[in-house]
Amino acid sequence: MSKNKLYSMLLIACFFGFIYLFYSIHYSEKDTFRVCIIKNATGFPCPSCGTTRAVTLLLEGKFTESVALNPFGILVAIIMTLFPIWILIDLLLKKDTFFNSYKKAEVIIRTKWLAFFLLLLVILNWIWNIKKQL
Repeated sequence: MSKNKLYSMLLIACFFGFIYLFYSIHYSEKDTFRVCIIKNATGFPCPSCGTTRAVTLLLEGKFTESVALNPFGILVAIIMTLFPIWILIDLLLKKDTFFNSYKKAEVIIRTKWLAFFLLLLVILNWIWNIKKQL
């Protein structure tokens, strides 16, 4: 993947993530709209169900409640905060630090044992979400 394509995709994803987070904070109690295709189709939560609510709890300073709801919320909050800033700094300074770090991380994550471990964490989170009836 090219640097420009990666930066564009991540900035667009973060932009829409912030829009959805804003919508969720201001209208979630008035609306029962659900984005999760898996939950809408099967009635069972996906591994990421509750992530938006977990990020909202983080913004309210409720760290423990956020982790208990969905630990992915912390990861999403970090990504949505740091990645756009890092990318914009790269673009302003005409550097490739984010892109180079992305390529190194991709190589590391593709190692079989780490990929298996990360997949196991996702499956365990999914089981936990189902058990919590999220």
